[in-house]
Amino acid sequence: MTAPLQLAASPEDTLYKRIGPEVLHDLVTRFYGHVAQHPDLIPIFPADLSLTARKQEAFLSGFLGGPPLYHQEFGHPRLRARHLPFEITPTRARAWLACMNTAIHETPDLAPDAAAELFAALSRTAAAMVNTPEPA
Repeated sequence: MTAPLQLAASPEDTLYKRIGPEVLHDLVTRFYGHVAQHPDLIPIFPADLSLTARKQEAFLSGFLGGPPLYHQEFGHPRLRARHLPFEITPTRARAWLACMNTAIHETPDLAPDAAAELFAALSRTAAAMVNTPEPA
């Protein structure tokens, strides 16, 4: 089970609360705009990213300490298991993180400290999703 990110001084002070749902939505929208154009990621994502973006936003909500929207709508995230059908190489994990890093820096209302915490947490998650070695 993926536990909510605990980067706060108290249970009431979560990264989700510091980022806020509107900024999270903006970030996810910007992120998938980059994913849709990234040559390493296009092969493993659907052409229509609207459901994928909705799922990502719902997942991040709970992951960051906010409402467990993903659990409520889609069940347990089973993050690694849900990603096993896709060839996630180290290159693709880095590409995913690069898209996220760009989106983070393009999201104007995302505070620098929250951005750094978010990127660090997502870096660990991206590394955990790698399930395929680089092609020879």
